[in-house]
Amino acid sequence: MATMLIQNFRFALRLLRKSPGFALVAILTLALGIGATTAIFSVVYATMLAPLPYPNPDQLVLVWSHRRGNDNNVSVQDYLDWKAQNKTFQSMIASNSGSFNMATADRPEQVRGMTVGPGWYSMVGVKFFKGRDFVSEEGEPGKDKEVILTHDTWQQMGSDPNIIGKSIRIDLEPHTVVGVLAPGAPDRMQIKFLVPLAFTPDQVNREDHQLIVAARLKPGVTIAQAQADMNVIAARLASEYPQTDKDLGVNVVPLRNYWFPKRTQSTLWALLGAVGFVLLIACANVANLLLAKATTRLKEVAVRASLGATRARVFMQFLTESLALALLGGLVGVGVAELMLQTIMKTLLSGMGLSLPSEAEVGLSLPVLGFTLLCTMLCGVLFGCAPAWRASGLNVNETLKEGGRAGAGSAHQRLRRVLVVAEFGLALALLAGAALAIHSFWNLSRLDLGVRTDHILTFGIAHPTKDFTQPQQILPFYRELLARLHAIPGVTEVSAASGTPLSGGGFGLPVNIVGQPPKDSNSQNIADFMKVTPEYYKTFGIQLVKGRMLAESDDENSPHVAMINEFLASHFFPGVDPIGQRLSVPQVIPGVNKPGPPQEWEIVGVFHDVRMFGPRNLTYPEVDVPFYQSPWPQEDVAIRTSGDPELIRKSAGAVVSSLDPNLPMAQVQTMDELASNDFLQDRTVTALFGILATVALLLAAIGIYGVMAFSVAQRTHEIGLRMALGADRNQVLQLVLREGVVLALAGLGLGLVGALFVGRALKSMLFGVGTIDLAAFATVSILLLASALLACYFPAQRATKVDPMVALRYE
Repeated sequence: MATMLIQNFRFALRLLRKSPGFALVAILTLALGIGATTAIFSVVYATMLAPLPYPNPDQLVLVWSHRRGNDNNVSVQDYLDWKAQNKTFQSMIASNSGSFNMATADRPEQVRGMTVGPGWYSMVGVKFFKGRDFVSEEGEPGKDKEVILTHDTWQQMGSDPNIIGKSIRIDLEPHTVVGVLAPGAPDRMQIKFLVPLAFTPDQVNREDHQLIVAARLKPGVTIAQAQADMNVIAARLASEYPQTDKDLGVNVVPLRNYWFPKRTQSTLWALLGAVGFVLLIACANVANLLLAKATTRLKEVAVRASLGATRARVFMQFLTESLALALLGGLVGVGVAELMLQTIMKTLLSGMGLSLPSEAEVGLSLPVLGFTLLCTMLCGVLFGCAPAWRASGLNVNETLKEGGRAGAGSAHQRLRRVLVVAEFGLALALLAGAALAIHSFWNLSRLDLGVRTDHILTFGIAHPTKDFTQPQQILPFYRELLARLHAIPGVTEVSAASGTPLSGGGFGLPVNIVGQPPKDSNSQNIADFMKVTPEYYKTFGIQLVKGRMLAESDDENSPHVAMINEFLASHFFPGVDPIGQRLSVPQVIPGVNKPGPPQEWEIVGVFHDVRMFGPRNLTYPEVDVPFYQSPWPQEDVAIRTSGDPELIRKSAGAVVSSLDPNLPMAQVQTMDELASNDFLQDRTVTALFGILATVALLLAAIGIYGVMAFSVAQRTHEIGLRMALGADRNQVLQLVLREGVVLALAGLGLGLVGALFVGRALKSMLFGVGTIDLAAFATVSILLLASALLACYFPAQRATKVDPMVALRYE
């Protein structure tokens, strides 16, 4: 058996060498499909299927506070109680992330960092390149001035081999380097370093939910058992502390992919399905090529059969040839996959703003290459069975008598037509997906964002909250900052706010209407609480709907006033004029880790809704209050200019440095850049689907062209006879076109069914588009039908030029 297979492969390779053009087209077609499928699968495998790179990763879990169906961060006191009372975890450690001022040799900069409990990385299983993890005493206030660097940060700082024991200034305070993490997952996170998590007395409460809690299960303990254990603890705390823990549950979930956005996961699965469609269409095209090639070998097969070759032997020979072709396509496909993967990781994923899990090691790993081998073998079987079955089922006598023409009859043509119908069905389904993505992006691009994005530069001011808490510090600083920025030539408006439109910000706080019973804890109305300077609305072009805007006179010495958005006005004051109404909102006090007592604000205006959290996110209730009546140390600054906002970037940085040389500017970008980034993922996904759909359309058109060209060649005698009997060129043209249109319509019918399933699969990715979009489906159907007519036209034209006398002598 092995000897026969080797002989078959050698024979197959000799045949391919004899037909280099055929071999090249087939191999490149397969390489494109296999390479694209492998590249996308590499990302899917690394992000969603590969085991986490930690010891016993199934033991790692996240533990959340859970209320009203939502997972929430954990309060310090609840975490301490969980840690002391649980019976199912080996260890439980809390963490938090935030922005820090980090002093470097060149300038101060704001970077992302984490505060973690001692033993965090020992629990998770991340190795150290140098140094050690935090020890227990470093989790106490006053003893927490240590820092662990990621390997990438260590390299950016010069790869000092003697870094351990040296000092780095973080938030203006010296921290001793005690460790450098090994290269790997932490380098793919946004964090640059880690400092110990130490709780001050005012942080130990049940009101402020700020912690992320991770834990490692004891050996043999399941998540269900841990959940039951934590449910008992949550019930006990709810009974003992009803004011804060009433109806507060606990949710224990696996660590794997918890933060990986569902929309990104859906996007990757959809792209894998799309390239799978392209691969199937490529297989159908190659099968058609092999069927056409097989017609030139019918006499050879008949002779082999007459000399004693069994049907199984002939079948295996043709199937082996297909597998050899597939293996060559697979080998080239691996190279194509590597190129595509580099492109995806360097341009598409980073450009799309997709944040892959830090544990994801994307590359052509052994499991991925195994998947490629499986795809290759399946492709060989898929496109090899049809020609192998046709060749092995020849009528030997008829084929020898008719010189090899017998086997290329109606059954052969039917099989090729079936493949073309399948190609068109797959192509239409993929085109429908692309049309839905385009329609979705069109809806997003026409969305009213509520703001103007042109000629605006934005940046954050990263004052450490603990050192900058008093109004007498905050207010003079921002007044001076805004005045100096306004004096820069070309600047027309300057404002500060606790958030930036499209990128979010503000404080999520419960809001009650003064004079009405306060809402209980199960139905509090949460609103986005913003602190803004009066120029904020003019800077961003936010429209006034009713009442008045905030003014310079709304300062620390005047009555408290507020503006609300249209959404809050319609939901909180249905049928009532909100102007003059009063809202009660808990105070946000700098340096204090929990909301203060309620404060009343009189509504003086209503403004047009702004998409604060990006175009895809819903509008939320929003309350804006004067910054000068509720100061906050960390504000976002926006500068409107008469020209290119990039031209004032250096001038703005010089102003900030002149006020405080240790103060960095954070996230400096124009609003146009910010808005473009918000649309980037949708734009890129739409482009990807469009490219894949175009490839599918071209392959399908090539497929129907091949079938029709072959059909015309096979029917040369019939066409000549028709023309000899009086058929004119238009009738012959209609005859051939009609056959192609019938195939295309059959494919359209199949494809429309597939389009319904594609619409459902893409539902979570679409915006303002239903799973059934008649306009989109009709458009792509017309496009596909037109491409079919164009592909059929050239063989039809060739048929009209048949010389009847030559055709009647056609063998």
